[in-house]
Amino acid sequence: MNADTSLANSQRNPFQESRRAFLRGTGVAMALPWLESAQVWGAPTVNRDEPTPYPKRMAALFMANGVNPNHYWAKEGESGMELGKSLQPMEPFKHQMNYISGLFNKNATGVGIHPGQTGNLLSGAALQRGAELRGAMSMDQALANTLGKETVQSSLVLGCEQPVTGYHETNFSMAYGSHISWQNATSPVPMEIYPSLAFDSLFENRGHRRNTSILDRASEQTKDLSRKVSVSDKGKLDEYLTSVREVERRIESLRAARDKADQKFREKGPTAADFKRPDNGLPEDIRDHMRLMCDIVALAFQTDKTRVATLLLCRDISGLCYPFLGVRDAHHSASHKDTSEDYEKITRYYVSQLAYLAKRLDAMPEGDGTVLDHSCLIWLSNMWSGSKHDSTKVPLLTVGGLGGTLETGRILDYGDKADDHRKLCSLYLSLMDRMDVRLDQFGDANARLVGI
Repeated sequence: MNADTSLANSQRNPFQESRRAFLRGTGVAMALPWLESAQVWGAPTVNRDEPTPYPKRMAALFMANGVNPNHYWAKEGESGMELGKSLQPMEPFKHQMNYISGLFNKNATGVGIHPGQTGNLLSGAALQRGAELRGAMSMDQALANTLGKETVQSSLVLGCEQPVTGYHETNFSMAYGSHISWQNATSPVPMEIYPSLAFDSLFENRGHRRNTSILDRASEQTKDLSRKVSVSDKGKLDEYLTSVREVERRIESLRAARDKADQKFREKGPTAADFKRPDNGLPEDIRDHMRLMCDIVALAFQTDKTRVATLLLCRDISGLCYPFLGVRDAHHSASHKDTSEDYEKITRYYVSQLAYLAKRLDAMPEGDGTVLDHSCLIWLSNMWSGSKHDSTKVPLLTVGGLGGTLETGRILDYGDKADDHRKLCSLYLSLMDRMDVRLDQFGDANARLVGI
């Protein structure tokens, strides 16, 4: 099987229900978390004497332009793994984390700076300069082609910053720097940056009542299900519904703002979604935006709505600003002073987004573990040093054990290995194996990463 297999099977996805229950209301369908005591409507009874295989999930979180190299580190200490200042948010999860250093994309080196170092981060492909885009399918979409047949959505592709168009001085399209998820060699996967629309998609929220509570519309079925499930499952259900209500509450004001912005620009042609980070329709504070997107990924994984996600926290050459950190420079400018205290704050902030999502998943019981135990979160950047545009190694963390198939709590350094033994795509092959998607080759690799 090759990653370039046609996408015909994944485009698509007629509505297929897994062994999950759904709550339905007017214009809404809510997938529920795994409830051990509830027989799914229309599904065969599960033999409770046999172990239930829980789905494995994978999400990639991307931060652009490198890290602070002085404070982004992990090492073995007398009491176990010690973390540098920039990785301190991961302290509660270091036993579930792998710190992986020294890996790289060969095709992202020697091609100039920025877009040519980004558009192939999840594919390992050689990118083409000029007007025609040419790369390859990304790892998340290779997974989605197979795993997406088992879920309602094949994948979730989210972002917190608008893509940009045009060309970089290196003659690479800026599309390469704006997308990490690619459905084929010439097309990035459309990325949703509006939390309200991502939320609507997650719960199939549509029709004239989409601005009213989805929980209210499914309240009768919710009450009926609560009476039928076990005490432990009722607690799980209540916790899930509380999470949905909280996200819904935060989304409501954003959806209203987006509608107002669309109305404002309708006479001029394009909607607000076509404008670069409009004031209306998106959270004014990037902290709110990122947390909402992490919450949506968490809910999607908890309900098995999808098993594959990417979240572009900021694009390459990002213009995001961080006044809440006391940092004056925008992201890209700050990265050119990557050893500064300001960029350390920025690095730590982005690592904290990984920690937040890990915490959300770790609080979701599933069998004798949690959703995080059955997942793998990958946090990575397109370069090591923003001041040097050094992509000869990339920062990378994983969190979660993929149902016990991935050993965690390790520091893995490939910096002294030969180039053929430190390929990012070799890591991807190894992780895809554990997701039960086995390819002979992916990107520039045909061998698994030794030691993972």
